Amino acid sequence: MPRTGKRACPPVGTGVLVGEINISHSPPHFLLPAKLTAHTTTHSLKALIDSGAEQSFIDASLAKKLGLTIEPLPHALRASSLNGQRLPDVTHVSEPVTLCLSGNHIELISLFVFKAPLTPLVLGYPWLLQHNPLIDWQAGCVSRWGEGCHMTCLKSAIPSVGSSASPPQTPPDLTAVPSVYHELVEVFSKDRARSLPPHRPYDCAIDLLPGAPLPTSRLYSLSRPERESMEEYITDALAAGIIRSSTSPLAAGFFFVDKKDKSLRPCIDYRALNAITVKNKYPLPLLTSAFELLHGMKIFSKLDLRSAYHLVRIREGDEWKTAFNTHLGHFEYLVMPFGLTNAPAVFQALVNDVLRDFINHFVFVYLDDILIFSRSVSEHERHVKLVLQRLLQNRLFVKAEKCEFHVTTVSFLGFIIEQGDLRPDPGKVKAVLEWPAPPNRKQLQRFLGFANFYRRFIRDFSKIASPLTYLTSPKVLFQWGQAATEAFNHLKQRFASAPILSQPDLNQPFIVEVDASDTGVGAVLSQKVEGKLHPCAYFSCRLSPTERKYDVGDRELLAIKLALEEWRHWLEGTAQPFIVWTDHKNLAYLQTAKRLNARQARWALFFTRFNFSITYRPGSRNVKPDALSRQFSSSEGDREVASILPPGCVIGGLTWEIESMVRQAQRTEPDPGTGPRGGSTSPRPYDPRCSNGPTQQDSHATLESNAPSPFWNALSGGHL
Repeated sequence: MPRTGKRACPPVGTGVLVGEINISHSPPHFLLPAKLTAHTTTHSLKALIDSGAEQSFIDASLAKKLGLTIEPLPHALRASSLNGQRLPDVTHVSEPVTLCLSGNHIELISLFVFKAPLTPLVLGYPWLLQHNPLIDWQAGCVSRWGEGCHMTCLKSAIPSVGSSASPPQTPPDLTAVPSVYHELVEVFSKDRARSLPPHRPYDCAIDLLPGAPLPTSRLYSLSRPERESMEEYITDALAAGIIRSSTSPLAAGFFFVDKKDKSLRPCIDYRALNAITVKNKYPLPLLTSAFELLHGMKIFSKLDLRSAYHLVRIREGDEWKTAFNTHLGHFEYLVMPFGLTNAPAVFQALVNDVLRDFINHFVFVYLDDILIFSRSVSEHERHVKLVLQRLLQNRLFVKAEKCEFHVTTVSFLGFIIEQGDLRPDPGKVKAVLEWPAPPNRKQLQRFLGFANFYRRFIRDFSKIASPLTYLTSPKVLFQWGQAATEAFNHLKQRFASAPILSQPDLNQPFIVEVDASDTGVGAVLSQKVEGKLHPCAYFSCRLSPTERKYDVGDRELLAIKLALEEWRHWLEGTAQPFIVWTDHKNLAYLQTAKRLNARQARWALFFTRFNFSITYRPGSRNVKPDALSRQFSSSEGDREVASILPPGCVIGGLTWEIESMVRQAQRTEPDPGTGPRGGSTSPRPYDPRCSNGPTQQDSHATLESNAPSPFWNALSGGHL
């Protein structure tokens, strides 16, 4: 508190604080990202760190906006700037307000109220003396806090990771990590990433729509290996403290998803909960906003966070909303599980605040992917150390095996970044550039059908494509030559370049066109530019032998899943919902279906991360993805012929010698005309026993036999 006198106003220096006079925020002023929270209101701003200010101040209008109670001082304090300029007296002080700096430094602080809208928060010399921060002036951030903060400010937000922390049980593999970062071994620890994180201001809140009915779900059937994995997971999760037994009225289904390494990952079907959850509108960042920052950068590192969502706690009191059913009982999460609709936004907000003073200087963050960029190796090593230290301080851990360190070229969010330049990732046009030469007329017609959608963007399209259109005529021998090859390659290059291919604009809605054939899937990501649909990226892949056995509905669903995985960095967290066009009508039920098979349920959980709707589009209008999906088929006749029943279900075919004799006789028997007639005066019905008695005698021991007639009951494929 400032000095006070009985009558006169004690002088208070305010450093560079100059009331309503406009001052520059450029150096030498040192600003830190900050958050002020009072009651239920939070305000983000830049705090001016000023060693010349004798106290810490808050702007009067900001105090009012936060709803702070302000108390009059016993005596007014006379204020002046460093140059001696007289400023209005300081007459009030605020109630304690929560101040958060650098994501993890949290304290309660009372501030003198002063009219200074251009510098709404000033932290003065007493604050610096109390917290003793070590400032990295080149990076413009606090690299380390004073020792006292580990027992007070840092402890109140996140426990310190100082020397008292227990070492990891299993030393992480640092083979891919440069030795200069080995001193920060704990940030790569798997064991510490599995432990229960503390409560933080960034806990995941689950606010439900008023009056919405609480959802419940059935138990999913699990195979024996899945049951064993489920029991192991529940046991480990209970021991780690990330779940607990529940008496919640909610219940979501529990099942597993196959990971790339063939292991099983537990998943919860939160579709019903997500439908009644108030959405978090926190925006995901745009890489295009970092274009200018990347200019001139020459060295890059990319970090991937381990167990990302499990590093965030569920807000205290909301745990019951995450409840799920298993054969072992009813449980609920204490950490943020995969599948919650607000999980991406919550996690983005956390990492943004933790690294806020690095972002737009040498860091770009997209969910659990962190890009660090610098101009030189020495500068880059310092930047990477700062980021790793900050992550460790905030109990965020890095997956060493997924990281890239000290590279000059890096793939990030659909772009290749190299020497400060950004170019599209060749992967997004790979499906077109690697399109094989059509082996027959049918495949060529498909390619030209795809090409016709973009002909309006290609000058002299008819002239370029003429060697190909010539081969589509049934009157011409299909013989692929040099002219056809040149035309084919020319068109592919045109599809993959401007003006056909446009750069994605994340502020505009996307359209995803998908299709699946017997052998592959194809997709086109498009946006409207000046009213015309332009492709942003192409995708296709060959189906595995197992995937080829899926029914047509699941193959179409797989096409959507693979397309969304391929373009996740553009489609996840979009401000506007995107549309998926498919030529399979029944897929529209996916987002509301109550009963799904195990495979569909796994995919449905993945789809909850995206905001989209599925729209039916007839196959005749779905030519582009259809052509991409069928480029793996050599012809229409390459489909495998398979019986409905497996061979093991057929006992054997029954053959009747008399049947073949009758069939042979029927071929030589003259036409019976209209059939036998009775007498002219008394017609009588035709009795086959009179004319075919010997034949029946050959088949049956007696005319009264109940044995089945071979003429009506013989099966060419065998009896079951």
